[in-house]
Amino acid sequence: MKVKRRTVWLLTLVSLAAVISVYYVFERDSKLNLMAIFSGDTMQETSLTGTDETTPVQSESHLFEQMRMEMSHQRSQLREQYTQKIGSDQYTAEEKNVAFNDMNALIKQESSEAMLEMLIKSLGYPDAFVRVEDEKVAVTVMSDEISKAQANEIAFIVMSEQGEGVKVTVDFKSNYY
Repeated sequence: MKVKRRTVWLLTLVSLAAVISVYYVFERDSKLNLMAIFSGDTMQETSLTGTDETTPVQSESHLFEQMRMEMSHQRSQLREQYTQKIGSDQYTAEEKNVAFNDMNALIKQESSEAMLEMLIKSLGYPDAFVRVEDEKVAVTVMSDEISKAQANEIAFIVMSEQGEGVKVTVDFKSNYY
């Protein structure tokens, strides 16, 4: 009984950490200086808090926001299934282990997508939506038009993060949809 509770607590904490990480990755107007953590300053001199002003996290495009919400809904259902499987008495230890590994892979996939979106936005695009599935990465960028050079730059960034063996597709959506 204790092992099952510990497993559920561990999964809950890992899921919570993933959600918090994704929240801070997508928070745009943060005054948080994460590089201060790696500096030689003492903790008294380093302020990790921003201003008291909060801004809602929103996408530039309602289309991109809708795609993110659909993806989030599908993945939350998967997480719920994995959690139920891990906590159930009906499955063997091997099946529970597979479900646990699948949940960790899902968390890793979500983090990878969030990182790629952040990197692509840093190139100057208003918004980006990245979907990683096995060895395929689909990137949708908000832009009126995109040149082959820009698409190649995005593909290069994705391959540098995901590895050389991935197949990258780059699509664009206009601001006017």
